Amino acid sequence: MNLVLSPANFLFPKTPLLPLSHPPRPSCKTPHKTLKPRAVQLESYPPPASDPPRRSDTGVLVIGAGLAGLAAATRLHASKIPFLLLEASDAVGGRVRTDTVDGFLLDRGFQIFITAYPEARKTLDYEALDLQKFYSGALVYSNGRFHTVSDPFRHFPDALKSLANPIGSVFDKLLIGAVRLRAVSRSDDEILTAEEIPIIELLRKTGFSDSIIDQFFRPFFGGIFFDRQLETTSRLFHFILKCLALGDNTLPAKGISSIPEQLAGKLPPDSVRLNSKVVSVDFANESEPPRVILQTGEILGGESGLIVAVEEPVAEKLLEGKIDKKPAGKAARGTACLYFSADRSPVRKPVLILNGSGTGIVNNMFFATDVAPSYAPEGKTLVSISVVGSCEDVPDEELTRVVIRELSGWYGTEVVESWKHLRTYRIGFAQPNQSPPTDLVRKRPGIGSGVYVCGDYRNSATFDGALVSGRRAAEALLKDRESFIKDRGLARVI
Repeated sequence: MNLVLSPANFLFPKTPLLPLSHPPRPSCKTPHKTLKPRAVQLESYPPPASDPPRRSDTGVLVIGAGLAGLAAATRLHASKIPFLLLEASDAVGGRVRTDTVDGFLLDRGFQIFITAYPEARKTLDYEALDLQKFYSGALVYSNGRFHTVSDPFRHFPDALKSLANPIGSVFDKLLIGAVRLRAVSRSDDEILTAEEIPIIELLRKTGFSDSIIDQFFRPFFGGIFFDRQLETTSRLFHFILKCLALGDNTLPAKGISSIPEQLAGKLPPDSVRLNSKVVSVDFANESEPPRVILQTGEILGGESGLIVAVEEPVAEKLLEGKIDKKPAGKAARGTACLYFSADRSPVRKPVLILNGSGTGIVNNMFFATDVAPSYAPEGKTLVSISVVGSCEDVPDEELTRVVIRELSGWYGTEVVESWKHLRTYRIGFAQPNQSPPTDLVRKRPGIGSGVYVCGDYRNSATFDGALVSGRRAAEALLKDRESFIKDRGLARVI
């Protein structure tokens, strides 16, 4: 008779456990309101708070159903490893969420999906996402006018016309092409392990003028990394530049949350528990992975391990002393995103619009329905406006007035004052701070005691980095699991 041995039964022997007691812009940061999510809901049934704490076990516990946690769960599922994915909120996605407000699709913060992300290409079904493309370039508002900056490899006639515009010199524009070609010629591993300096130092060292830096690079890459000072590592600059050269900027037709929803749709329905907030992790017993305590008082144990896939501040709290805290001075990147409805778009082109004026609070904006008409009811236009910094000292009404006043200078008072404010999102932790020094590929997921950590702060601060980090955490767990079996001369028959 063939004996099937599950490492979950002996990798961490069970012991009785007892419940525990438990650029200088306005800095814009108040919690946004709880909103009704558009995402398909996965049912979750935590025990009532009045019930006594109870202990239950599963194969692997994964905390956090953002992109990293979903990627980890997907990898475990592919290897037929039982797991339970715990999510504190009412839908999957973490920071990658979409809400429906008055028929408009509002992504929680400015988010664009680049099709050339290597891990995403292997993981996602692009056709099912129905990706809608941006124009390969940008409109830059400067000196009271809009100027086009185009990708010469995709819009050569437009690029020729733009050579004479005031957004940098002709040399600057030729230099962008040379830097792009160099990025494309290098492997991802070379880019992410290369010597690093802040982006601003790289641009100046490469020979770019102050004009192109201030009018284009600050609002463009400042909007991607929520960092107008361009202190982010040059590694990420080259990685994003390569992805932009090889792919398209897009939006899923049904909102950015279509990406995590697609990943969740591949998992067994009973493997995801929503509204299940983990409040503490207990490392008391060294012979098994730590158990977790939910806000309800329920106690869960993962016989085969624990994967912590929450954002950096939450991970630091849950795993206090187990992972390195970010160095002092590396504050998280925040943003505020304002949405308005309009009767029409004054641009009518699927293009990102940058503030290259050097003044004002708006960093970038776009008319979302020019890219994806499905983001608004028929006959309506959705306006998305982004500010770097979560503007904690500016009340919502004042922030809205400042933005309306500023954009009235761009498009005219009559046009902008007709817009109707829909929602403001303030996101204190939009991205981890990835200024040098960084370790974007070599950081090990395992931290001992059967615990593995993942998230964009453990890799690159991109959609792709989160996916890679989640997969690597699951693979590290699987590798340790197999090593345990081999070390004891045990075999599995599947």
